[in-house]
Amino acid sequence: MVIPLMKQAADEPGTDEQATLRCGAAWADGAACAVEARRALRAFLAHVPCTGRTPVPAALAIDAELVVSELVTNAIRHAPGPCGMILRLSGDGLAITVWDTSAEQPVVMKRDGQRFGGHGMHVVHTVSAEVAVASLGAGKQITALLRTAPDAAPAADVDAVAVIEDNPAA
Repeated sequence: MVIPLMKQAADEPGTDEQATLRCGAAWADGAACAVEARRALRAFLAHVPCTGRTPVPAALAIDAELVVSELVTNAIRHAPGPCGMILRLSGDGLAITVWDTSAEQPVVMKRDGQRFGGHGMHVVHTVSAEVAVASLGAGKQITALLRTAPDAAPAADVDAVAVIEDNPAA
């Protein structure tokens, strides 16, 4: 079961560009779908101009869809049970948080054109200004921050997770 995105939208008091916009979605065990998560993100971003804020730039929206796809897909593949997503747009940028029930920390593997799969967290780190992983009582949450300012270049934060040079099992 998914909690509908629009019923979760909550805007903090503020004026135009200073307001923080939030929304979220949660999926029951086995119900998560990356397509649905991307659809929820697009609905959230479409709501932004309705609040008086400047629309999110197209390049940032594309990067955000990529991050949502990778994080939700990882939750589906590697964590049993329910998962969810929280989106927050503020003056800092767009924060995308995905939580799941697996306590296992994600691994960022070096790019390898010969390997099929295993590139998702590398991609998330590449397009995000910051990536943080926090342990929860029964799982973890991963937050990727995408800066809205055009001069804010992405910088991979690989200190939060281990980097694997070579993974023969992948």
